[in-house]
Amino acid sequence: MMVTVSGVVAGRGRSPRSLVLALLGEYMLESEPQSVRAGLFIEVLEGAGVQPPATRSTLDRLEQTGMLGRERRGREVLFTLTSPGAAVLREATQRVRFPEPLHADGNGWTLVTFSVPEGQRTLRHRLRSTLTWEGFAPLRDGLWIAPGAVDLRRAMAALEGDLPAGTVVAFRAEELDGFPMGDGVRGAWDIEAIRAAHQSFIETWEDVSAEAVPSALTSRTMLVADWLALVRTDPGLPRELLGEAWPALQSLEIYRRLRSATEKSSAAEFARLVSASR
Repeated sequence: MMVTVSGVVAGRGRSPRSLVLALLGEYMLESEPQSVRAGLFIEVLEGAGVQPPATRSTLDRLEQTGMLGRERRGREVLFTLTSPGAAVLREATQRVRFPEPLHADGNGWTLVTFSVPEGQRTLRHRLRSTLTWEGFAPLRDGLWIAPGAVDLRRAMAALEGDLPAGTVVAFRAEELDGFPMGDGVRGAWDIEAIRAAHQSFIETWEDVSAEAVPSALTSRTMLVADWLALVRTDPGLPRELLGEAWPALQSLEIYRRLRSATEKSSAAEFARLVSASR
């Protein structure tokens, strides 16, 4: 189902969690530690069509997983970003703000195979999620592939203390003459689904004007949430495998333009809403 929010189309992938994480990453990650009232999150997300109970539930879950800390001042509930939460957001922010976020770093391919015992399903899920965020997809049973030279040491730093030695084996590879990667890539990634994700982003944001969006802060939060989803979907495959008129450059241009256009107004709105609660 697609819904229109003040002229901006909100797609299936824009969950309350993705919006809260976008807001945290934009305005609480690099600032001095601060407590932000729940009402601020509720107000910003309401502009994106999210009802207050869904926002409260999302904040509660993030607090339960250790990403947020909670405190009460009178009748107000306030949240702070924890150190583990900041580490998770910093990883995502580095990928999003990379100069070429939709293009793999370097040539060739990075391959990973791993073995996690059946009883450690949570660890396996975390590992798979980390690999997916870094652009990997399963090529064969137990073998994952990503374009370019992935910095796995950086990517898996948060898992280092939990993964037994030898759990992950990684290596670099290049395409051999006579063994083109096209079929393998199309088997690992749904190219048309990636194209459709770009087209959805472009259709949502290409012609948005200041009069057609919610507040600057809500608009910025929605934009970043949609961009995070797109970056997670597009691993930055080599352009020669994607056909003509690949839309990634258009998506990137739109994102950078709107991010720049909302920079000052959204930051001022966030500061005003924080001050209003003190």
